[in-house]
Amino acid sequence: METLNIKNNSHNRFFNLIYRLSFFFINFVVMIPKDTIEKIFDAADIIDVIGQFVSLKKSGSSYKGLSPFVNEKSPSFMVSPAKGIFKDFSSGKGGNVVTFLMEHEHFSYVEALKWLAQKYNIEIEEKERTADEIAAQGEKESLFLVNEFAKDFFHTELLQTQEGKAVGLSYFKERGFNEDTVKKFQLGYSPNRSDAFTKSALEKGYKIEYLVKTGLTKTGEKGNFDFFRGRVIFPIQNITGRVLGFGGRTLITDKKIAKYFNSPESEVYNKSKILYGLFQSKNEIIKQDECFLVEGYTDVISMHQAGICNVVASSGTSLTEGQIRLIKRYTNNITILYDGDAAGIKASFRGIDLILEQGMNVKVVLFPDGEDPDSYARKVSITELETYLKEKRQDFIKFKAGILLKDTENDPIQRAQTIKDIVKSIAVIPDQIVRSVFIRETSHLFEISEQALHNEVNKLLKSQHSKDHSTKSESQENQNEHQNQEQEVGLSIQKRSDDKGKHPLEIQERDLVRLMIQYGAQEIPVTVKNENNEDEEVAFYLSQYIIEELLSDELQVQNEAYKRIFDEFLDGLEQGLVISEKQFTQHENTDLSRIVIDIATPKDMVSENWEKKHKILPALESLRVKEAAQQSVAMYKLRVLENMIIDNQESLRNSLSDGELDKTLNKIKDLTETRNVFATKLGIIITR
Repeated sequence: METLNIKNNSHNRFFNLIYRLSFFFINFVVMIPKDTIEKIFDAADIIDVIGQFVSLKKSGSSYKGLSPFVNEKSPSFMVSPAKGIFKDFSSGKGGNVVTFLMEHEHFSYVEALKWLAQKYNIEIEEKERTADEIAAQGEKESLFLVNEFAKDFFHTELLQTQEGKAVGLSYFKERGFNEDTVKKFQLGYSPNRSDAFTKSALEKGYKIEYLVKTGLTKTGEKGNFDFFRGRVIFPIQNITGRVLGFGGRTLITDKKIAKYFNSPESEVYNKSKILYGLFQSKNEIIKQDECFLVEGYTDVISMHQAGICNVVASSGTSLTEGQIRLIKRYTNNITILYDGDAAGIKASFRGIDLILEQGMNVKVVLFPDGEDPDSYARKVSITELETYLKEKRQDFIKFKAGILLKDTENDPIQRAQTIKDIVKSIAVIPDQIVRSVFIRETSHLFEISEQALHNEVNKLLKSQHSKDHSTKSESQENQNEHQNQEQEVGLSIQKRSDDKGKHPLEIQERDLVRLMIQYGAQEIPVTVKNENNEDEEVAFYLSQYIIEELLSDELQVQNEAYKRIFDEFLDGLEQGLVISEKQFTQHENTDLSRIVIDIATPKDMVSENWEKKHKILPALESLRVKEAAQQSVAMYKLRVLENMIIDNQESLRNSLSDGELDKTLNKIKDLTETRNVFATKLGIIITR
């Protein structure tokens, strides 16, 4: 195509050199050999890993679940085990098993690799870090390291020192906890000496500033002292097992001394987003498709020891949206277990409403007077406990009505207020059918017409309309944020042409790169001229075909992010290698990996029931890759030609000599004729 004469800079490798040097620097710093990284990727099962954080269900050849990054009611989080990638359509995040851990757990690239290596028993040869190197990891990592050291210190003190055994371990045994349970929850003991822990941590090279920030050490006029001294310790872990903070219970029966101390909020510990015991319980929650919610540490531990392992605790805080969303990742069913004489049951009603707002199912179990989950689990057999939990379950309406009606004393005004309180709870349920079921139940329970209840619910729903509108606006902000993130890595896609009418080539460049990523290693038949100038059909890799088509016309990919990918394919072909999609999705440059996965993930998922519903199959691109590549190349060249025509038409506005004018007009004519050839091939009607 002689009319295209764009200067080709594809062989200029300066950008690519800097790009590759950055990878060398990463590997040099992290000191993890490339073959070890490949071994980790090969061993890691993305469904197994992500399944620890998100409840996944089979959907065709993929798996789906609720987004772990944003609050949503319909699942838009997809995982492809075949490709080893995930895509979250709500937040826009996507990547491989490593980038998921980086996004979800805020690991660095190296930390994610180490986490996977430990999970799959892969040895990483790496020198032991010094105290200075530990401090250099950054504040957040330093806080994690300090907490991990503290957990081990307290656990060792409990099991291996005379004081720990005599005081701490004796207390746990009195509570009925056996040694397996103590080890399962990594329970500990802080010596009843002013600075036993602090002194040991400083000797190991941990800085005092991080000991203070975690709340493990306090400073005063007399120097440093241990915050949890003389207390038994309950480590608080996130869903991967990393220690976020601690709960410490005093063993002194003095009303002036607080029974429980908890770690202060820090960079790593936010109590409103943490559930005690979730690390130990998450797999059983998924298996049972139900989560028991209790109040305290010992409630969780006793239930586990009794054999009920799908239980977590809010640790004395009022239930929050963050905690509910944590549970919703694993199940849609919550059963709240209340103490028989709990004074704050009414205050907990707000928590029930929060659960209902999330579209979850909530049941309630009330223990006998004087009993709590801890005491009752230790008092009865596992069979009796399971039977009690099964038989005493109530839906929230009967539970709420039973509590509130105790105070009405047959007062019709208070009775009406009770009904209104229950209706408010029903109104927050997002599913209309579920609301109708509970309205009918309330109607029977209070002997009031269903229509009256429906009218009251509708009033409340109308008043919530403005709130729903605000939520939609927030969702739009999240989408805009995702677009901004794309722009930061060079993925800005203009939706409209510029003020001169030129086309944004990024759209076509993206499609070319997408085809190379998804089908680049597939062979397609291509007709070329042989030595005798005769047509001959040869096999080209699809990526090779696209590269040859662009380079032959001296076309250069403009978008920097896409150019990185294009150049990697080109370098591979020059070395006789064919780059696969897997090499990009598992790329050590995580930004590039995210871009590739975003490009290669279809925005519209074909329904797995499509064939059953419509008795037809969609035209799968994978069955017509040659045609798809030819069309994409042709469309790209068509847009380039149209932009060149516009540039030349624009030059006509300038003062040109007769010779320049004729030359420009002839060039526009040639470009237009060539443009029309491509348009005809593509079935596009040119209107200008």
